[in-house]
Amino acid sequence: MTKILVADDDINILNLVSIHLSEQGYQVFKAKDGISALEILHKEDCHLAVVDVMMPFMNGYELTKEIRQQFNIPVILLTAKNQIEDKEQGFQAGTDDYLVKPFEPRELSYRIKALLRRYDNHSEEPIVRIGSTTINKMSYEVQIEDRTFLLPLKEFELLYFLMSNSMQVFSRDHLIEQIWGIDYEGDERTVDVHIKRLRERFTKLTDDFQIKTVRGVGYSLEANRS
Repeated sequence: MTKILVADDDINILNLVSIHLSEQGYQVFKAKDGISALEILHKEDCHLAVVDVMMPFMNGYELTKEIRQQFNIPVILLTAKNQIEDKEQGFQAGTDDYLVKPFEPRELSYRIKALLRRYDNHSEEPIVRIGSTTINKMSYEVQIEDRTFLLPLKEFELLYFLMSNSMQVFSRDHLIEQIWGIDYEGDERTVDVHIKRLRERFTKLTDDFQIKTVRGVGYSLEANRS
């Protein structure tokens, strides 16, 4: 059974979400603050976390950062805030999706299903290797031979996704949905900028792979055969 952690200091929201998800067939664990949420995650093998931003002791941004460092599960942030700066802070913390209160429980359900499909499809190994290049989803490090690199979060996640699915072509829209989430309000140029940065970083460091532009479609990471 799929286990979901729900963390919210509003008991009404906590109970509403828990009841709805339980009716959907999920096993739900409830926490009223970030510290309790982490304790549950260390005890239970949860598959996804639904996290409120405004919580005592440890807010949702801080909890999301801890989850991202310690666990390989998707996170959905719940918040009453709808400012682009707040969304930016959430994505910088590492959230996979963002839902603004008030929301329909059904909307939360389909977002959960979409994230679980995404993580299930790409949950092979936290460590991906191509030649002498290794990317580690648990430590968020890229290693090339004896050199270790730390990338900005979205650059890392984009590279990890492309390396995990090498030789496949992805459209810009698909990459935006996978890396930035379906609610991202930017445009396709964001993908182009991040691809350019990755090329600039790694072209001179390794010839293990190259990120190719597929005209009229999108991008593909191709491993170079020695």
